[in-house]
Order: sequence, then C-alpha cells, then structure tokens
Amino acid sequence: MTFDFGNANEAQRIAISTTDGPLLIIAGPGTGKTYTLVKRIVYLITEKDVLPEEIMIATFTEKAAKELITRITNELYAIGVSVNLNEMYIGTFHSICLRILKDHLEYTRIKKNYRMLDNFDQQYMVFQKINRFRTLPYFDVIFDKKQGAWRQAGEIVKYVNNLAEELVDIDEMQGDADEHIVAVANIMKQYNILMEDENLIDFSSIQTEAYKLLTEEPSILEEIQQKIKYVMVDEYQDTNYIQELLVFLIAGKSKNICVVGDDDQGLYRFRGATIRNILEFPGHFSEGECKQVKLVTNYRSERQIIDFYNKWMSTTDGRAYDFMWKNFRFEKKIVPPEGKKDAKVGVIKCSGKDLLDDWYEQVYLFITQLKSSGVLTDYNQIAVLCKSVKGDKIIGMVEYLEEHGIKVYSPRSEMFFERKEIKQVIGCMILCFPEYVRKLQQRDFSYDFENLYKYYDTSCIAAARELILQYRDTLGKWIAEKMQKHASLRKDNADYAFTGLLYQLLQFEPFSTYLGIDMKSGVIDERPARNLSILSSILGKYEYLHRIDVFTEKNIIESVERFFNMYFRFLFDGGITEYEDDSEYAPSGCVSFMTIHQSKGMEFPIVIVDSLNGTPRSSGNYLLEEIENKYFHRKVFETREDIKFFDFWRLYYTAFSRAQNLLVLSCCEKKGHGATPSKYFEECYEKLPAYEDVNLSEIKLEKVKPVNIKDTYSFTSHIALYENCALQYKFFKELGFTQVRVGATLFGKLVHETIEDIHRAAMRHEEQTIVPETIREWFDTNYMTLSKCEHSYLGQPQIEAAYKQVLRYVERNQSDWSRIQDAEVEVSLVKPDYILLGKVDLIRGEGDTVEIVDFKSEKKPDVLIETAEMNRYRRQLEVYAHLIEEKTGKKVSKMHLYYTGEDNGVPTVTFNKSTEMIDKTIKEFDEVVEKIQHKDFSGRAKDKNLCANCDMRHYCRRKGDC
Repeated sequence: MTFDFGNANEAQRIAISTTDGPLLIIAGPGTGKTYTLVKRIVYLITEKDVLPEEIMIATFTEKAAKELITRITNELYAIGVSVNLNEMYIGTFHSICLRILKDHLEYTRIKKNYRMLDNFDQQYMVFQKINRFRTLPYFDVIFDKKQGAWRQAGEIVKYVNNLAEELVDIDEMQGDADEHIVAVANIMKQYNILMEDENLIDFSSIQTEAYKLLTEEPSILEEIQQKIKYVMVDEYQDTNYIQELLVFLIAGKSKNICVVGDDDQGLYRFRGATIRNILEFPGHFSEGECKQVKLVTNYRSERQIIDFYNKWMSTTDGRAYDFMWKNFRFEKKIVPPEGKKDAKVGVIKCSGKDLLDDWYEQVYLFITQLKSSGVLTDYNQIAVLCKSVKGDKIIGMVEYLEEHGIKVYSPRSEMFFERKEIKQVIGCMILCFPEYVRKLQQRDFSYDFENLYKYYDTSCIAAARELILQYRDTLGKWIAEKMQKHASLRKDNADYAFTGLLYQLLQFEPFSTYLGIDMKSGVIDERPARNLSILSSILGKYEYLHRIDVFTEKNIIESVERFFNMYFRFLFDGGITEYEDDSEYAPSGCVSFMTIHQSKGMEFPIVIVDSLNGTPRSSGNYLLEEIENKYFHRKVFETREDIKFFDFWRLYYTAFSRAQNLLVLSCCEKKGHGATPSKYFEECYEKLPAYEDVNLSEIKLEKVKPVNIKDTYSFTSHIALYENCALQYKFFKELGFTQVRVGATLFGKLVHETIEDIHRAAMRHEEQTIVPETIREWFDTNYMTLSKCEHSYLGQPQIEAAYKQVLRYVERNQSDWSRIQDAEVEVSLVKPDYILLGKVDLIRGEGDTVEIVDFKSEKKPDVLIETAEMNRYRRQLEVYAHLIEEKTGKKVSKMHLYYTGEDNGVPTVTFNKSTEMIDKTIKEFDEVVEKIQHKDFSGRAKDKNLCANCDMRHYCRRKGDC
C-alpha cells in the first residue's frame, strides 16, 4: 500500500520520508511544519514498522505537544492503527525529563512526593530562607544591603536559573579569584542544598537531574536508548545547552535525530536558548551525513506580506546602524505557492499623531470600518502584537476599545487586580477582619506597602462597602457576623481559613451570579468566575506554605496581616496572568492583544504590530557574561556587539509573519527624541499606504482556524466526578477552583506507596530485600516525604495500623513475587473526540494470561450488597483490562480489588471480564465526555454526604441545589 502524503509538496515529502540518520528541517513561517512532523511520525509507524513507543518528540510548549498528539492519533485512528500514548515520549523537554525521573526516582536525589516550584514559588522559597543566603561569604559583594529580601530572592533565582542548565562547575567557581564569582557559586550551592533538604524541584533542575541520572547510571541510559530509536525535536532554534546534550545522549549511536526549526524565529535567548544549536547541528556529524531540507513555501500569508518580511531580514543597514548576518542564519527566501493569486492590499499602516487618544481613535475607526463593510465578520480575526501588553500605552488602548464596545482578550496584561470581581471579593474579605481594618485605618503596618494600601482603601474596601449597601440583609449581615466572630476567637477556633472564608462568601450576590455563568457564553463572560478560581488557588497556596488549616486566636492576626501586607504585595507587584484556553487562542467576539513571543506559532487574518518605537538593546549582565567566558562549556557564539540586532530583527520578523491577509504597522507618530517609529522602521514604514488611502472592502479575510486539541480524561478524576455531581465538575475541573475538603488521604497513600516499593523491588528481582527491616525503611521514608509534602500527620496508632496493613500484604503474597509482571502501569484509550487515561496498580500472572489488581487501604465491604461505589470500581477495572489487552496482547482473566485493611477474611473482590460489559461501559464514558465537552453541568449530586463535604456547599444550599 502506497503511503498517503496528502497535499505535501516535494520538500515536505523528502522531509517525511527521510527517516534514517540525522535530518535538519529548516521550516520558515507558514510552511506546514506541524503537518510535516505529523506525517513523518505516521510514516515511521506505518511504513518503517517503528513502534510508537520507539519515538520521542520534544516540543517547545505543552500546547504544541497536545496539538501533535491530537493530529497523530487522528491520523492513526483513521487508518486503524491503535496506539498507547503513555508509551510514547511526546511532550516538552521538561515533561519528558520528568517522566524519566519518575520512572527512576530511586537513583536520584529526588524522593517521592516532591514539590514542583513555579517561578513565584521558587522566589518565595528563597525569600523564606533568605538568611541562609545572607550569611554566605561575599554575599554583600553582589547585593546591595538596602535591597529588600524579596528583591534579593529574585536576583538569586535569576543567577540559579541562568547557570544551572549550563552545567557550570560550582566547586571550580568557588576557587575563582573574583569574589563576585565566588559569591554566585556559594549561592548556587546553598540553593541546591535547600532543594534537596526540602525535596523540591524547579523547571531548570528537572533537566539537570535527568542529565545527571543518564550520565551517572549507564544501565538506565542503555535502557532508554534501546527503547527510543528515533528522536524528533520541534523549535530547535529555541533549545539550550543541556537540551542539546540530552538529545544526543538519548539518541546514542543510532543518530536518528530529526530537528525542526527556523533560525529566523529564535526568540528565547533570555531563557538560555541559543541559535547555535540549530546552526551547528550538521557539524555534529561527518561531512554530508546530515541531510538538510528547507521548507520555504508559505501557505499562510499574502505575497505582499511575505515580500515585506523577506525584505526586513535582508535590510541590515540604515540610518546610524549597520550589521551583517554572516554565518548566523541560514540563507533562505520564503515564497508563496505557485499560482496563488495576489491580493490587492497586503501591508498598510494605521497611526495617530502625537496624542495617544488620537492613535486609539484611529485604530478603533480602522476596526469599525472593516466591520461595517462586512470584511471583518468576527473581531477574533484581529490580533494586536506588542513587545509587552503590560505598559500603560497598550492598557490604554485596551480600555479605549472596550469603552467603545469592542471586547478585548488579553490575559497577560496582568489586569487581574483591576477586575471588578477581584476588588469586590478582596474588599469583602478584608472587612471580615476588624483588627486588620483598624490597622489599615491607623496606617499601622509591619511592611512598606503604600501602593497596596491605596489599592485596598480606594478600590477594594470602597467596592465592598457599595455591595454591603446593595445587599445589606444578606452579604452585609454575613460580613458583620464574621467581624464579630474574628474579633472574639477564644476557645472555639474557626473551622475554616482564607479559602474556606472565600467559599462561604461566594454564596452571596454578586459572586453567586459570577459562578452561575453558562460555560458556553465565552471567555470574557466567564472571566469573573475564572478569576475567582485563580484567587482560590492563591489562598490555598498561602495556607499550604504557612501551614494554616483554620483561624485560631493565636494565628488570626499574624496570618491575616502577613497575607494581605506581604504575600499579596509580592503578587500585586509581580502581576498575575488571567486564564488562557489552549483550545481557543482567539476567542470569538474579541480582539486579541498579545506579546510577540506569545504569538509564536499562531496566525491571524489581520495582525496589527505595535512597539514601533523599539530599538535594539543589549541586555547582558556583566557578572553572568564573566561567568560565561570562564565556566561555560562552549565559548560565546555570536558576536556580542551584533546580538542586539540579531534578536531585534528576529523578534519583528516573527511578528510580521503571523499575518495571513493583512499586516498593519501601527503607532502614535512622534518626532524628535524618542521618535516613533524609530529609525529601524523608518524605511519600511514610510512607504506604506495609510488605511484611509486603500479600499478596505477589497480585502478578503480568512476565518480563524479552530485549534484541534483532544482533551484527556481519567476515570477517577473526571468520569466519576462528573457522574457524582456535574456541578462539582464545573467548579473544580472546568473552572479549576482549589479543593480544601478533600478528605484524609495520607493513610491510603502511605500504604499504597510502600506496596509500590515492594513491587518495584520484586520487578528488579531483589526479592531478598522484601523483609521487615527494609520494608520499614521504605515505609518511614514514604511517611516523611508525604507528611512534608502534604503538611499533615498521622498519630502513632494510625502509623502502626498502616504499617500492619503493608506487612499483612507481604505475608499473604511473599511466595508469589515472581508472578508480578508490572506495576503502576499507565494506559490510554484513544477515541475520535477524546483520550481516556488510567493507571493499573498491579499486573500479575504467568505466560500470556494475566490478572489486574487495584488496591484499597480499607476493610472489604459486604460484597453481597451491590453499591454504586462497587459498580464504579468494576467499570473502571473492565476498561483497564481492555486497555491492558490492547497494550500487551495478553489475555486478562480476572480483575481484583485488594483491600489491605481486611484482617482475617479473603482480602479480594474478584470480577470476571465481560466484553459486552466493557463495550457498555465505554459507551457510557462516551456519553459522559460528550456532556462535559458540551458544557452540560446541569446534573446535581444525589448523595447528601457528597454535598456535606463539598467546598461549594454554601453556594449550592443558598441556590437550592443541595
């Protein structure tokens, strides 16, 4: 059977069918890169008989990974090829490295139940431990004594993140004659000690720990090299030093490495990325060994737009500037497809003169003319691209358009704290704490936060007082009750902290209306509910970090003051990004405002490019440059004096090439000092016609292409939750509210993880280690990491009861370890519209017949009583059995629930597998997922116990839904 290349052009066909040995694909903008990648993967599987699990595909973003997974599974599904996604290595470098680490944790410094730090967590962790850094030798050499702890923590994190993935030798740096370099080395060493002591990892340490594991454990490297036969890397121009090392390490001697990228779109130097990786890739192999393919046929943009950005890249001299690309880019010329008819209008300008309001008005008039003429059918056909969406100038344009009836989608403008619902809810929460309100009124602060004080006083509290006047008998009465309660906490603690207080507050208007939004109404209308969800995460994280379960007489004053004056100030100063939906990058009815970096990989019918006052700027740090010169493993690649030009040209090339039908250069023109446009845009800008001088009605616009991303669902986290209560699903899955009342899980996790250790030892053929002494070590280590991670503890009787369950399991099965075939097995079922994920605790058996086991750390229930819970377990096991048979080709004869809490009786409940029942269950899952995807959250809980333990019970009771 001949392979179906679809509409692939000749260059794409070569890229798809060139599978053995190294391959470099230079893919210009709009040249069908993702299409080529997907077809190449399908070609490997169907034509070269490569198993899906033998392919690793590294992407730059999680969104790109999801899109690849969707398109690959759709292609394979269409030709009847089944694939277990959990076997494939598809994801970002970070997610792939994290998977490798999870599979081999016992060989790393990381223990189970580690905590992953995001950027804010990382800085806050250092802030909390700042004295551990301030006492280091030479600390004051690189830090100003007047600099506050929070800013110092930020600088420390910058040094760590910039240097960790370059694998600098810290010990060698500590011996340097320069005190500044020694200070940085001391900081990095202290940071690494903290990370190990607290069992933490951050984004940079994921990759460094994975590299360390693979280089220090040859058997694991060999295992991965034998498994992965083909390595593919997308956006290779944005990879860094350690990522390149990982690519060549994993590929090994096979050299089956395909890298794809565009050197002209390398934007992430500030994250350690280097263009040299893609430019020097062929040099890693012998002469002529690395095949190169250039994709230059652009299917996205009109010819005028293509010509415009081609000329931008080739124009490297002008008034007061001159640089040469030399060997720092691949020579290429992007072209439209042969025979494509040219549009009459492709590139124009839309500008104001001197005054910002004049510019805003011109942009508004341009948009409304397009709309009234019928050319523009949806505002989402327009994207405004800027270097930053946080500045006053851009926020002013956003506000102007919204005031004139044009909705704007700009989640990264960091307008979170300016949203009405956030001001209202913060104000109401503040008023619940009379002692804190008194201190605000008297300006009695432990921290310097004048800007935040004004925000609380004039924005939040003022907004709350308006609500109290409006809802005096409900919201007002409740706040008065809370004030009284919090002012007199004595013997009786509250049964809530910040998050619980928020959930009580949400029962009242206007918050209940925000939550009651129809989830089909669009991202702008959903925004208040999603922002309240983000706030719940902020509150939950604060409670976790400071171990606050409930308000008490001892903690309430300090906790409240620390939260509002310190923790919130850090978030307020740093800004918070609002909700973004990967499946809808351009929501219908909205003009999108985004950074140029954010727009990478996207396309829009109309692109308005701002930031034309920009100039090339050096952003180097002298100390980091000195460390780079002395301790990086590769010398500086590009000429330092030209780097600012290279990065500037690449940035705007990326912006210009997002446009499909119309590219608009836009600015508020200004002469003299700080001229706009700057001299770097003079030549290309001046020649453009103004929008008033062209016939806009001649423009033909594409529709925004829908993003095709399959959602993934698991039985326990999604299907069962929705079946129990669709409204709970809406709040905790769809909107993402943080759950507080999740029940006591520490006991069960402790038993489960220790049994997992036993299974892993058996699979390593180390049965001799499965003895009480070693089991106790595993058990105690698991308890230590779990309690540290969850900030919860068990009493000694509970600890011993959990240990007894583990020992009892060993006693019952110690002569049977050889039957274990696999444990903690992740499986997936690919459906046309979604992917179902699951994890099987244990597979055991002999030959081609196996049994699957799911563990429960409780006493066995009365099996004669058919409960809804038992039925749910059976359905789950039936589907898992089906997936195991699909994955392994082995027959599943039985399915067991194993109750470790059963003392004397038979600890298992056994089900026989029925194909008819499996088909019925999968059909039921299809129906549930269809309801979820259609945003049908009308179902309500039928079990009153479920309502009693739900964080949203106050909201539901007042609405009559409980």
